[in-house]
Amino acid sequence: MITVTESASTPRRADTPLRSRLASFLKYLSLVLASAMVLVPLAAVLLTSLRSSGEMAEDGALALPGNWLNVHNYAVAFTDGHMLRALGNTAFILVFSVLGTVLIGSMTAYAIDRFHFPFKKLVMGLFLVASLVPSVTTQVATYQIVDGMGVMDTRWAPILLYMGTDIVSIYIFLQFIRSIPVSLDEAARLDGANSFTIYRRVILPLLKPAVATVVIVKGVAVYNDFYIPFLYMPSDGLGTISTSLFRFKGPYGAHWEVISAGAALVIVPSLAVFLALQRFIYNGFAAGATK
Repeated sequence: MITVTESASTPRRADTPLRSRLASFLKYLSLVLASAMVLVPLAAVLLTSLRSSGEMAEDGALALPGNWLNVHNYAVAFTDGHMLRALGNTAFILVFSVLGTVLIGSMTAYAIDRFHFPFKKLVMGLFLVASLVPSVTTQVATYQIVDGMGVMDTRWAPILLYMGTDIVSIYIFLQFIRSIPVSLDEAARLDGANSFTIYRRVILPLLKPAVATVVIVKGVAVYNDFYIPFLYMPSDGLGTISTSLFRFKGPYGAHWEVISAGAALVIVPSLAVFLALQRFIYNGFAAGATK
């Protein structure tokens, strides 16, 4: 009986290292494929930005440039694309959009969690439904509302849209506010504080991890957005860094080498900010998920 037991268990022990190697191989293969999906387009943009128009007509997207020190495309993208003016417009929109998102999102989450009012669950359900509806399907009505408000073709049009359509920030703040004890609110009320004072002096200072998460995520989204500035700010003088690259595309073709250089200029600041502050993003989401 001992001999039979050992012989029966031997194939199982032999299969265990094989399965472990196969699992490790599949894990690293998936990581390599995921990295390639991200890095290959970035490499194509970088290589294209260093090539001339003649090289673009002859070679593929991943072909090596003849001159690795060719910065002519970057100079053309920066000057003819009016990147400095576009950066100013982008910074203006970014600051007010992120500030409004933080204030509206945190106040809304505070009101939902701390106050009891009729149809509270219905409001939460409508927020969820709004986050599931594709934004493209509502653009006709949104365009008419923005035009009726008189802010069409101004920098305030995208600011209002960015501030009023971010349901995700409300849920992020809501997860953090639910972890704050209600006893702090009650203690502040005993000292004579009203609801706004409690929000400003008690709740908001405790939401710093959530604020950092929303600022980074929302800031990157606004910085990289093309659709809303292109649709609601059609004038050339109101272009952002994403829409300014569109001027290099004409009816008979596109200067892809210049567009790639401009795209590289746009990617570098957001990439640097993300790499420097990525731990705040991950920590903020993790804390919001566990609290």
